[in-house]
Parts: sequence; C-alpha cells; structure tokens
Amino acid sequence: MTNGLFAINPLPLPFTTFGKAIAARNQILEHLTQVVRERQQNPTKDALSLLVQAQDEEGNRMSEKELIAQALLLLFAGHETTTSMLTWLCVELARHPEVLEKARVEQLQLASKGNLDLEQLGKMPYLEQVLWEVERLHQPVGGGFRGVIKDFEFKGYHVPAGWQLYYSIGVTHRIEEIYSEPDLFEPDRFSPQRQENKKYPFSLVGFGGGPRICIGLAFAKMEMKIVAAHLLRSYHWEILPNQSLEEVVVPTNRPKDGLRVRFQPR
Repeated sequence: MTNGLFAINPLPLPFTTFGKAIAARNQILEHLTQVVRERQQNPTKDALSLLVQAQDEEGNRMSEKELIAQALLLLFAGHETTTSMLTWLCVELARHPEVLEKARVEQLQLASKGNLDLEQLGKMPYLEQVLWEVERLHQPVGGGFRGVIKDFEFKGYHVPAGWQLYYSIGVTHRIEEIYSEPDLFEPDRFSPQRQENKKYPFSLVGFGGGPRICIGLAFAKMEMKIVAAHLLRSYHWEILPNQSLEEVVVPTNRPKDGLRVRFQPR
C-alpha cells in the first residue's frame, strides 16, 4: 500500500503501482472492518478497543468509518517509521563496530542488574545518542507540511499567511553550521559535552516539532529502545553480501534491497 502513496501514474489499473496500492488498501480495510466489529462486540485491552470505547463530553462514540480510518493510521504511522529507524540502526551498528561495542557494554552493565524494565529504559544515555544519530542521518520521512498563520520574511522572500510550506528534514539534519561533518555517523555529537542539536531550535526534527510534533514520539522511542536493548544483549549480527543498501526515501526511508542480516545468539 505504501508504495503507491506517491505514485506518479494516478490510474487505478491493476498492473500500476497505484492500482496495486488501491487493491492492497481495500484488502487492509476489509480486514480492519472485521476487526473493528469484533472489538465492538467484545472489547479487549488493545489500542483499537480503547478507541471503540472512547467517548466525548457528550457521550458520543466514533462511527465505524472513523474507527477504521484511525486503525489504518495506527498501522501506518505506528509501524512504517519505527521499522525504518530500526532497520538503519542495524545497518549503522554493523558498519561501526566501535559504536556497537560501546552500546553493548552499556546494555550488559544494565542486564547484570536485572531484567529489562521501564526503569532501565531511562538509564541508556549512549543508546539514546545512537538513536538520535540514526534519526538525524536516516529520518523515516523526508519532511512535513505546515500552514502559514502569519506573514513573515525569510532570506529576502515574503511568505504570506495562508500558504502551505514543506520543511525538509534531510536538509535540516545536514546543515554544517549545526552538525560538524554532517555525513558521518557519529553518536557522540549528541553527548552532554557537544550537544550539537542544541545550537538552534528545531535542529533535530525527524519526528517534527512544535505543537504538531509526532503524537507517538515517546512511544516510538520506547519501542525502539526495547528492540535495540534485546538485540544488543542477546545477538551478534552481520549484513549479508550482494545487496544494495542505497537509501530509498519514498514513501519511507529504507535500503533499496530491504535488509538481509544474519543474526546469531551471543
């Protein structure tokens, strides 16, 4: 479905990228309709059941159509972006064994004190630096849109209220005034001593910024830290040969051939 989000040919013919995306979307919607109806009859403790049972101040609930739309959004926004960053995390750690070793030492020290829990997730400063650097170099999406609510001037240009702007995450994350040697993978740029992202506001915007920042940011970061912690504590891995790791940025950032990795238990 996501392959068709930015399809050039808008004809929904069965053999086109857009046509295949429409067919995939319809298949997903059909499945979600069934799941929504099941949750309406027998709610569980999952996110969809919370939406089914949610009420506004007047006791109104979401319609079936709204619930299906929200479920589709959760599937896309809650899966694509996190998967993208975890994929590039595996790539960059395999490419930089010294970073991997430092991240692993941090995890093994925590593991010696007990099982992974919420308290431990708050004690991973180096893993956080690594994830920030993955976000900076391999932002899951290329940019975002913002509406202009007040006229302003920018570099000699007048931008009127009412316009819609697109901000580029990738370009922002490679501004040399902010990030030294921006094409290098260097988690230490986010260390307490350097904090390169603190020179200017909105220097790290992989999840947006301001009042419209990604609503799932904290949850996504928690998910990624849990997966990364388990990988670092329990596995060695290597990238298999004969595959292209060239970045494909549309619709979400991923290696051209996917990512084939061999994992081995430690």
